[in-house]
Amino acid sequence: MSNESPLIQSMRTAVAAAPADVPLRLHLAELLLGEGLGEAAVAEAAVALQHAPGDAGARALMMRAMGLPAPAADKAETAEEPEQPAAHRPSTGFDWAAAEDEVADAVPPRFVAPAPAPGPGATAPEAPLVADGSGDPGDATAWEVDAPGTVTLADVGGMEEIKERLEAAFLAPMRNPELGRLYGKSLRGGLLMYGPPGCGKTFIARAVAGELGASFMSVSINDVLDMWMGNSERNMHEVFETARRQAPCVLFLDEVDALGAKRSRMQHGGMRNTVNQLLTELDGVGGANEGVFVLAATNVPWDVDIALRRPGRLDRTLLVLPPDAPAREAILRYHLRDRPIESVDLGKLVKVTEDLSGADLAHVCESASERALLDSARTGVVRMINMKDLLGAAKEVRPSTDPWFASARNVAMFANEGGMYDELLAYLKRKRKL
Repeated sequence: MSNESPLIQSMRTAVAAAPADVPLRLHLAELLLGEGLGEAAVAEAAVALQHAPGDAGARALMMRAMGLPAPAADKAETAEEPEQPAAHRPSTGFDWAAAEDEVADAVPPRFVAPAPAPGPGATAPEAPLVADGSGDPGDATAWEVDAPGTVTLADVGGMEEIKERLEAAFLAPMRNPELGRLYGKSLRGGLLMYGPPGCGKTFIARAVAGELGASFMSVSINDVLDMWMGNSERNMHEVFETARRQAPCVLFLDEVDALGAKRSRMQHGGMRNTVNQLLTELDGVGGANEGVFVLAATNVPWDVDIALRRPGRLDRTLLVLPPDAPAREAILRYHLRDRPIESVDLGKLVKVTEDLSGADLAHVCESASERALLDSARTGVVRMINMKDLLGAAKEVRPSTDPWFASARNVAMFANEGGMYDELLAYLKRKRKL
């Protein structure tokens, strides 16, 4: 660094003070590249991509610093030509397919096998949708409601058994309101999803909303609980009122064990009143909940008040287990999609990541990226993420689901009233965890 100019040294100090500032780091990389310090520029661009994997500017800068063909969008922006009408401007996205064709002889393939054909259960999960606000532009509300999204169960990789159960027990009746009216079934419903953390319960709830073409509203205890007497009950009522105004709407109660904990264990009367209010809202006296589909998720169903699972409330349950092999492949492909990888054998990686949750798999990809990044910074030679990095990261990550199964095993064996945990018991026997 002794050969660096005072300006670059000052920029390094600024970047060190704000390491997550991507534009600042890219400005430093541009200065380094301008002074012929290509390897240092690549290292800074790589760190920027760690903070913002989808940043097209960071990708383009790294390509230039590595001496690879610049993206067409960058060439169009730097050419001294009159500004074109918006409809005729070149796209600012980077065409990765064209770049791979141009450097096919120099850069190894990203995966050792081609990607599977798109189809239900085989596609990678999409990124969570960005909230679009409430339905009526003139109706200001404190509760954020997402407009009907495009994520459906086809975007959930694998997990076919869960999809089939959702379709049979929940979605099919809701998609056929005429049949429902014929058989006297109201257009409402409640489903309790339980299982170890990090296995995609929230994503499944969004997919259900997409299947139904319904708005999506996610609520947790932080949205409801208030220190002042009576405010928590009022907040709970407003949550359901908002969902009713936005019907059809999927109301997702995250960590319902906190919102609807067992009242017999509560010492504070205010929380008991909040649970009572939740029960009242779920009943929807007079058909008020028509078109409101309540989905709830919990890691500890044994802590949920038994009254919540009474018929007409959250009367159906769904066990969401760690992702199966097709789901793990989809999740790994999703988290590696914007990272510089070479010759990754997803089939082998899927086999060694059995029992890992979706969150664990994301951590494997992140840890492998850190390995390649640190190695590149230490040697001064930028390299791709390879199978050695991924296998090493997978070996270090222990399944975060193990403590949950240790607790759930005792409950399933000795407190399985009404057969609620029969599915969990069958899974534990199949995995030989009993």
